Amino acid sequence: MRTALLVPLLIVFVGWTLLSILTLRIIVEQQTKNDLGLDLRHSISTYLNLQRQHRDLMLQQASLIADLPTVKALMTSRDPHTIQDGSADYWRTSKSDLFVLFNPDFDIAAAYRKGGPPAASTLRNAFSRPLNAEQHSFYVVIDGVLYEVAIQPIIFGDRSSGTILGYLLIGYALDSQIAQQVSEAAAAEVLFSFGHGYLVGTLPPNLHDELIAELPHIKAGAGQTILLDKERYLATALPLDQSSPQESAPYLVVLKSFRQGQALIGRVNRWVAALSFLVLCAGTIILLSVSRSITRPLGSLMQGVRAMSSGDYAYPLETSGGAEEVLELGRAFEHMRAQLDKSRKDLVQSERLATIGRMASSISHDLRHHLSAIYANAEFICDPNLSQAEREELLVDVSAAVHDMTDLLDSLLLFSQTGKALHCSVESLSTLVERAVNTVRSHPAAHGVVLSICSPVDIRACIDARTLGRAVYNLLLNACEAAQRSESPAVNVSLIEASDVIRIDVMDNGPGVPESLRKTMFLPFISAGKQSGTGLGLTLAEHIALEHGGSIHFERTTSELTSFSILLPKSVSDSSPGKSAPDLSKVTP
Repeated sequence: MRTALLVPLLIVFVGWTLLSILTLRIIVEQQTKNDLGLDLRHSISTYLNLQRQHRDLMLQQASLIADLPTVKALMTSRDPHTIQDGSADYWRTSKSDLFVLFNPDFDIAAAYRKGGPPAASTLRNAFSRPLNAEQHSFYVVIDGVLYEVAIQPIIFGDRSSGTILGYLLIGYALDSQIAQQVSEAAAAEVLFSFGHGYLVGTLPPNLHDELIAELPHIKAGAGQTILLDKERYLATALPLDQSSPQESAPYLVVLKSFRQGQALIGRVNRWVAALSFLVLCAGTIILLSVSRSITRPLGSLMQGVRAMSSGDYAYPLETSGGAEEVLELGRAFEHMRAQLDKSRKDLVQSERLATIGRMASSISHDLRHHLSAIYANAEFICDPNLSQAEREELLVDVSAAVHDMTDLLDSLLLFSQTGKALHCSVESLSTLVERAVNTVRSHPAAHGVVLSICSPVDIRACIDARTLGRAVYNLLLNACEAAQRSESPAVNVSLIEASDVIRIDVMDNGPGVPESLRKTMFLPFISAGKQSGTGLGLTLAEHIALEHGGSIHFERTTSELTSFSILLPKSVSDSSPGKSAPDLSKVTP
């Protein structure tokens, strides 16, 4: 009872705790995602403003240098070596990471870069598309480094109508230092990518490959959730150059970790779990104190029911210390138990009288029938006009009547002795079956019936040969009586030794047991379709099989044969004491 009360309480509290944790987790995760999304948008907006200011400064710086008279004079020389040597001071003065001078036809006249000048072919490949598009500010990747560059024309004369002497390009590298500054300003992890490649960023090197694999997913839309090394991030990608094709455009990727949100969820989960545990403990204590006044008398009542089911109608019940409703239930049960005890005793007495009446009626009817036949045949035998053959025929009838009376008395005797200790010894079951078959052959019910035995080996077992032989005899006699109602009466007895059972099958080709009798055919005094009989044959066979630790089964086969099988455990062939019999309930006869 306590378990029945505590288990639902536990389920309710556990369910409530899990539901609360799940609800809070969803709320916190959603709020965290919203906050991170706002931070990402703010960070990107801030970077775009800084980028716009930086681009304007670069364009202004490039314009100022391009307007210097010395630079214009230098470009009029048309000599690459002169231009290369003369532009070094302007590169150092600009403090840029990349400084390139082009001729009017965009041939490279001079090039400087921190870390050494790049190859002319590399520069031509990097600047071919943006120069043809006449862009003044763009991004290029040179030797794996991303540069933000600005280009201005060098014009002799008026800017609107003068002669173009060349072009000046200055650029600044977006290196790890820039990435770290952007990361600190955005309070997030950042990286610069070009196409589907990783250029520079603040993520640890072991996450680069995972991030590269997630880049297409991140570029698909703003606010994408990704998983890097089992940690969740909210990521967004910003194209730095809108005019570049998407597959080769430089991107700024900003990632916000869910780490703080997960830590908050963990703290909330722990608080909810702790509070739920305290509430559960308090509820359990209260429930136990309340349920004790209910379960103790109910436990006593349950013990009283168990005792009554085992035949004890005097088990004392709890009469105080509990809830009044439960005590009232106990008093009602006590009254009911007294009534049931009285009714049981009256029923036993009535059943005894009814059983004695049915037995006396059956015995008197059968004995009177056989005695009448003996008396009539005895009178006829005394007739001096009868021939010898007629006297012998009458004598056969008298013998059959005596035989039937003997069977009746033997059955009654065995029926009264069932439940007594068996007198077991090691006997041959094959010999027992043959003896039963030979005994049945002499019975009038077996006249004209073909009896056959199938026993391939001699099987020996520790049995009570007298009682078990009687069980086999009863089955054979019933089979012969049933087979007489077929055109070619036949009965077959087979003895089979399986792995864990010994089986004696008695099969006949009669019409079978009526459907109305199959549930009651093993009860005493049940008989149908016979001219005489006490209805004890199957009852005795079942009792004898059970006393040997076995069972008896009925089956109507697919070939229209009726089969009664005695199943004996294989352990009956072992004379050692204490060996348990196998479970025969799962054995198919």
